[in-house]
Parts: sequence; C-alpha cells; structure tokens
Amino acid sequence: MTFSLIDSAAGRALRRQGETMRQRHLRELFAADGKRFRHFSLSSGSLLADFAKQRIDADSLAALHALWHEAEVPAWIARMRNGEAINHTERRAVLHHALRHSGAEPILCNGRDVMPEVRRVLAQMERFCAEVLDGRWRGARGEPIRNVVNLGIGGSDLGPKTAYQALSACHPPQLQVHFVSNLDGAHLATTLQKLDPATTLFVIASKTFTTQETLQNARSARDWLVATLGEAAVARHFVAVSTNRAEVTRFGIAAENMFEFWDWVGGRFSLWSAIGLPLALGIGFDNFRAFLAGAAAMDAHFFDTPVERNLPATLALLEVWNTDFLGAETRVLLPYSQSLELLSHYLQQLEMESNGKQVDRQGLRVDYATAPILWGEAGTNGQHAFYQLIHQGGRLIPCEFIALREADYPLPGHHDKLLANCFAQSEALMRGKTLEEVRAEMQAAGLAATEIDALAPYRVFPGNQPSTTLLLPRLDPHSLGELIALYEHKVFVLGVLWNLNSFDQWGVEFGKQLANRLLPVIEGTADADGLDSSTAGLIAACRKIP
Repeated sequence: MTFSLIDSAAGRALRRQGETMRQRHLRELFAADGKRFRHFSLSSGSLLADFAKQRIDADSLAALHALWHEAEVPAWIARMRNGEAINHTERRAVLHHALRHSGAEPILCNGRDVMPEVRRVLAQMERFCAEVLDGRWRGARGEPIRNVVNLGIGGSDLGPKTAYQALSACHPPQLQVHFVSNLDGAHLATTLQKLDPATTLFVIASKTFTTQETLQNARSARDWLVATLGEAAVARHFVAVSTNRAEVTRFGIAAENMFEFWDWVGGRFSLWSAIGLPLALGIGFDNFRAFLAGAAAMDAHFFDTPVERNLPATLALLEVWNTDFLGAETRVLLPYSQSLELLSHYLQQLEMESNGKQVDRQGLRVDYATAPILWGEAGTNGQHAFYQLIHQGGRLIPCEFIALREADYPLPGHHDKLLANCFAQSEALMRGKTLEEVRAEMQAAGLAATEIDALAPYRVFPGNQPSTTLLLPRLDPHSLGELIALYEHKVFVLGVLWNLNSFDQWGVEFGKQLANRLLPVIEGTADADGLDSSTAGLIAACRKIP
C-alpha cells in the first residue's frame, strides 16, 4: 500500500495536533516547560540544533516520529545504501554518500563495488592539486597557475562556489578560484578582464559536455586564451570534469586531464566528486579530505541514529510539520556568517529542485504542499532588509538561524555583537511584544498618554514565529562538510515523506528543450510559425532593436 502523508494514521494525528498548536503561542510553551531547550535540542558531531522555538510540544514531536516509521524511512535509507535505483524515472541509483566513504566496506551499484573508481578519481584529483599548488603544473609559457576559472552551472557551480566562499580563511595565497555560470556574456567577460591567460587554468564542469551555458562559456574562454597563447596552449590551460571523453578530447583537452564521475551522482549532490576539483584547488587537498570526512561523519550519524536523536530526520520532520500542518509556504535561511552568504543559493537548488514537485512516485498528483520556497540572506544584513516583514507582516515564516561559536575572521569587537544579534532575533520572533508591554515601556520612558495611544499599536510584535538555530563550533572544512551533508539527508527524508522522487528534475529539462527550439528563431534561421503571440512578439521586438 502506498504511503500517504495526509491520510496516514500519523498524518491524521498531526492534523489534530496542528489545529491545537495554531491556538497556542510559543510564550505559553516556554512558560509550561522550563527545560524546553533540553527537551528540544539535538547534536551530531560538532553541530548543535536548537528547535525549542519551533511550535511543537512532546505530543506533536511524538506524532512526527510516528510519521517517520509509518513512511518506512529506514527501509528507504537501506534501499539507497544498497544501490537500488530509487531515482526510478531515470533508473539510477543514488550513492553520493559513496564519494566521502573512507571505510573498507564496499558500496555496490548493480552488484559492482563503486569504491575503487571513487578512490582512483580522488587520487587523480590529489595529484593534480599538488602539481598546480606547488608550481609543477605550468602554463604554455612556463608560468605557474595563479587563477582557476570553473565553468559550470547548477550543481557544477553552486556547490563548489558556496563551499569555496565559506572556507575563504583556508585559501592558499598563491591561487584564486573564480566561478562563471551565467550564459550572459557579462559574467565571463568581467571575470576574464582581471586575468592573464598565461597564468589561468579553466575547469570545464559538465557531465555530458553538452550543457549549453557551460559549453558556450568554454568556447568563448578558449577563444580568449588562443588569441594570446595560440591553439597549442589549450592542453595546458583547460581540464574537464565530465564523462564524455570523445567531446573532451575534441575540445583539445588530453584524456588524462579529464576527471570522471558517474550517473549515480546527481548534479546537485556532486560537490564531493570531481565537481569539487576547483574547491580542492582553492583550499588544498588536505582540507578537501577534511571536508569529505565531515560529510562522512554526518552520513554515519544519519544512517545509524534513531529518529528521536537524528538531526537530518528532525529537520525534515519539522519542515513537514510547518509546511503541511501549520500552513507555512516559505522558509528563510539566516546564516549569521558572511562566509555563508551563498548558502541560501545552494540550498535553493538542493531543496527546491529536488522536492519542488507535485507528482508522486506512482505518477499521481499529490494533494498536499511539498517543498516550501526557500530564501534568505546573511545576518546582520537581512535585519535591515526583510526582517520587518517577518516580525510584523502577518505571515507564518519559519526561520533557520546558523551561528558560529568562533569567528573565522576574529576581528576584536565583532563576533560577540554578531551572536547577540542572532540570538536576539530568534528570541524576538518567538516572544513578540504585547500591547500591554509596549504601553508599559512607553510610560516608563515618560511619553504622554496621547502619544502612547497614537504610537503603541505600531510597536506591537505578534511573535510566535517558529525558528531553529544551528550552532557550529567554527567554520572549517569538517564542520562545513557536516552541515551540507545534513541538508542532503534532510532532502532525502522529505522526498520519502512526500512520496516524491527527489533525484530527477524534468522541469529543468523542459526549459532546455524550449530554449533549443527558440534559438534558431532568434538567430533568424527559422520562422516563428507555431509560437504563441507573446513569444513571437518578444522575438520580433528584439530583432527591431538596432
């Protein structure tokens, strides 16, 4: 029998719990339980999750745990680990955890251990990073490489770019890494303006070596390089992360400089593979190993820990609770770390591309909400932008704060203030401020009664906004690996609970198909017959621009 989130026994219990919880305020929950932090917080490795400010109690949490078991999530975990094709629409296994597995146990796909190939590519990456960073790999004019440009898009860009920025404190001084993804020529052109072809290395990241945006950027980068260094220089200034050996060599890249990955690695889960080559170059391979080890530690926690203490499971269950039983439509990510500024961009792809779907595993339309809209900004910048809406805009917006115990850039006077702002915002969103409290505060400040009557309503804060705070000891490769793997496993659990295939992306493919159809019309080599009047009119308007 197919699991149904809403019609399951746990789902029915959660509906009742949700109706009750909508009538309760977080203030009331904290007043009723003086040890709420102890009862509603978890840790895994170096990560601590405080979800005491979520709108849950012991009964609703128990019902969420029952949902985990009724959905048979442990059985789905076993299917993933056993190499079954749980990406059923593409008939592929889902084994990204194999990329950071360091144990002796085999990981099987179609009865074959994938680990020898994983180790081979990791060794290839390690050798290459050493050659570039110690100056043995030189450009066509004999100069060492000083800049690496990653040409990729989606999972071939967002993951390594986010992690590279997050770990800026680990960057080696002799090398800078740049990321170009957008088909808009402004992205590539403004990057190349700052670079010297003689000291620049390009990494073309495309599994099929046919991705339109990446290949156009690669061809333009090739032209830029060849114009200065000549055709023979391509082999010393380009490497590829791909599976298409024929097209890679046709481009001018030697076969031994192609770094392979596999169809059991989805693009948005591929950071741990050779797609992470620019990250490994940008932080050094020892740090990249620590990054993999952090993810592996989270894998072990997720695979082996009961749901009551399982951190990815808890975050997933809270998302289902807020989305399907309390009615939230969005979630905001609020890292109080400038180094994690790009994390919301990365998680937008990881979460919304994975679970932004309305057709279940049986091909039927679901009758409940799935992935919420994810957005966010680094604190404290967001406080001066959209926090007003969260505090007083009247919408239910679950918040996810991320804070560091230790600063990665410990300038005196900064980090304590940053933490104070982070914790104050989560408290304010939970507690709010009543009209009575506002009036008392204004009276204590000596304001006249008429002024209090006029202004007090504007200073009321409803509160009762749910939030979770993730606390990391510091932002280093190991803890970042833990954090990103935490979100990967959360996405997987949500897919099971919502009965979705989290590992395909047919909506993305549809847009690509239409773009390929429209390109010859825009270029003027095909007519506009069969196009809707809006699309045809826009193309015609572009042609009229001198």
